[in-house]
Amino acid sequence: MICVSLGRRSHSRMIGEHKQLVEEGAELVELRLDFIGRAVNLGRLLNDRPSPVVITVRRRQDGGRWTKSEQERLMLLRSAIVSGAEYVDIEADIASQIPRYGNTKRIISYHNFSETPDNLEDLHAAMSEEDADIVKIATMANSFDDNLRMFRLIRDAKIPTIGICMGEVGMITRLLAHRFGAPFTYATYSTDRKMAPGQLNWKEMSGMYDVRNIDDQTQLFGVIADPVGHSYSPLIHNTAFADQELNARYLPLRVAKDDLHRFMDGAREAGLNGISITIPHKETSLDYCTHAESSANGIGAINTLIFQDDEALGYNTDYRAAMDCILEKLERQELEREKSLQGVRAMVLGAGGVSRAIAWGLRQRGADVIVTSRTVERTMVLANELGCSSCPWEERHEQNVQLLINGTPVGMHPNLDTSPFNASALNQYMVVFDTVYNPENTLLVKYAKQAQCRVITGVDMFVRQAAYQYKLFTGNEAPIKLMRKTIKAATNPVQLN
Repeated sequence: MICVSLGRRSHSRMIGEHKQLVEEGAELVELRLDFIGRAVNLGRLLNDRPSPVVITVRRRQDGGRWTKSEQERLMLLRSAIVSGAEYVDIEADIASQIPRYGNTKRIISYHNFSETPDNLEDLHAAMSEEDADIVKIATMANSFDDNLRMFRLIRDAKIPTIGICMGEVGMITRLLAHRFGAPFTYATYSTDRKMAPGQLNWKEMSGMYDVRNIDDQTQLFGVIADPVGHSYSPLIHNTAFADQELNARYLPLRVAKDDLHRFMDGAREAGLNGISITIPHKETSLDYCTHAESSANGIGAINTLIFQDDEALGYNTDYRAAMDCILEKLERQELEREKSLQGVRAMVLGAGGVSRAIAWGLRQRGADVIVTSRTVERTMVLANELGCSSCPWEERHEQNVQLLINGTPVGMHPNLDTSPFNASALNQYMVVFDTVYNPENTLLVKYAKQAQCRVITGVDMFVRQAAYQYKLFTGNEAPIKLMRKTIKAATNPVQLN
């Protein structure tokens, strides 16, 4: 079950949004009374309420907005119980001052916005003694280990327990709460009204992730990145899973560069069957493979990892997708032939994981490749490892090439007015390939179209690499047309409601 948190300054807005949520299928709503800007009228909020409610009046020290006296707050909580609210959220340190009455259930809560403390079990045991129907612990996740500790706490608890790790690192605990035994999880009414760090909105939780139907048979996949909030991979994979009626979910997983080893050690315990890998983990993740396909070893980077029994199998679908796009645009028929790009002179902008994969694929097919990036050292390392030539970033416009590939994030949303390559250096005989997919029509793509170049967009590559991953994850052919339609709609600057 999903509890949707509502915090509005006026009673009428809170009542209206409560009704709207129930019409959309919400089963439980948290009314955050600390948000109301005037004297709280419990009768208005609770009489004729369309669904069960959790009444919460949160202090500032616990992330709330209550500014009046503590005695007034305690009286409001007691009044909510007398009024018959289904649940009342009571902080652990004041639980003894709020007696049980009637059928109202007591949620005994604790919040820590800086860390997930080492003594979670002791904390939980003490809270359980406060006449709790439900124990709720919300702490800040600073590493993937914090999520695992919270999952263990929920799973092993003798009393119903809601365990949430806050922040983007902890989003997995909100999405998998039911799977580990929590009675419900929390969502916010909308993205712009988050009540706590890392909270997802109601439509995402109930729609894209369908968290209410995640069970112990659900196959779990995800994307590891830092940051991860911008990724559209969860949207297109979950849309495809739903289309094919698969009991599977794809999750956003923020993993810091220095936390990768903890994630890899704990991924199976979290229930993950496979992951997509992006910045900044593509190269270092190769070290965690028990086996990797030859192209991944040649590239020195992976973007897909499958956990199969005790094995960790690495793949690079970036490379396959990019080669498909390039060979199709150049009308080369021998897609798998070693020298199918012989005679093509290409320049790759950037020296990260995507650039490495594309440069390797081009070299394998006989292309003459120049690499360049703002970082001289990374450029030289990549050129030497793959047998490419290189040029200084400042001299990139002076190179005579047929194929230009942007593997940098330059031009990505929200920096829409930047291009890694000048319009004046483009001509109609070039193929321009921009791997940025949000937006699809980057400034570089616009320049290329104006110069009458043949163009490959980031959406072309993104959908193809995702389709390869989908096949690795599920064994099914991906619904490519649906994936393409979904990503184009999501990145369209004109959004129709």
